[in-house]
Amino acid sequence: MGCDGGTIPKRHELVKGPKKVEKVDKNAELVARWYYCTLSQEKLKKPIVTCELGRLYNKDAVIEFLLDKSPDKPHADSAAHIKSIKSVIELNLSENPAWTGDKGNTKGDKYDDQCAQFICPVVGLEMNGKHRFCVLRHCGCVFSERALKEIKTDVCHKCGARFQEVDLILLNGSKDEVEELRKKMEERRLKTRMEKKSKKPKTVESVVANGATAEGAPGPSGTTDGNKKSTRDKISFVSSTKSTADSVSSENAAMSSSAPAKRPLPSTDQKSEAYKSIFTSHSSAKRTKDQSSNWVTHTAYYF
Repeated sequence: MGCDGGTIPKRHELVKGPKKVEKVDKNAELVARWYYCTLSQEKLKKPIVTCELGRLYNKDAVIEFLLDKSPDKPHADSAAHIKSIKSVIELNLSENPAWTGDKGNTKGDKYDDQCAQFICPVVGLEMNGKHRFCVLRHCGCVFSERALKEIKTDVCHKCGARFQEVDLILLNGSKDEVEELRKKMEERRLKTRMEKKSKKPKTVESVVANGATAEGAPGPSGTTDGNKKSTRDKISFVSSTKSTADSVSSENAAMSSSAPAKRPLPSTDQKSEAYKSIFTSHSSAKRTKDQSSNWVTHTAYYF
């Protein structure tokens, strides 16, 4: 079986040794982390956001992930710690004037050295993965770590907002640095939860506690409790009767005010004879039996 014809096999063909560990190309890894979204694996384009672990995402990809958190999506584990849109920070980046975009090497006749789209606004270092960059958690401004070390200040160089060393988040750090950022994130979230619980008004809690003790605690004797209940019932009955009486009186006053005022009847003694003669009740309007005719159906008044 084989080895005929004078072939001499070599050792590596007969003996299988341990597999060699494939080495990852560092340049390819840097390009994947600094030029492409961690979630969608598409090119980074504004608006760009970062999580509390320092990973870079497209904002559209994060919104789509929050709307549909199905575990079947690829690279869903890299964004499992993002609970809402408040968990990410939108980056305030500085454009690189030397960056020409995708139109710079359309013919393919020159070397493309992956010019970065963004730079540090203080030192001018390119944000291409060869230099360490940090983001301020409150304002989102991005600076190189060298700039923050050379110019030590507690005010942002770009927007003037104050910050502390705790507010710095390292972008695309190593595994140990990511673990440290994860611990800080968990501590920060636990602190916010405790603050929300402590913000409850103490007055409401005291009122609820007093009500519970008053209802649950038994009195010294049954008679005192009965007397207290009877006095409470009497007070409530008196207050209810007063309120009903006040309502009835207010209704009567409203009815009396809304009713039209009657005119007093004029006295007939003060009127003149000419005024009285207008009405049929006057003596001049009365007729005798001879003047009235019974056979006429209508009153013709022929005199």
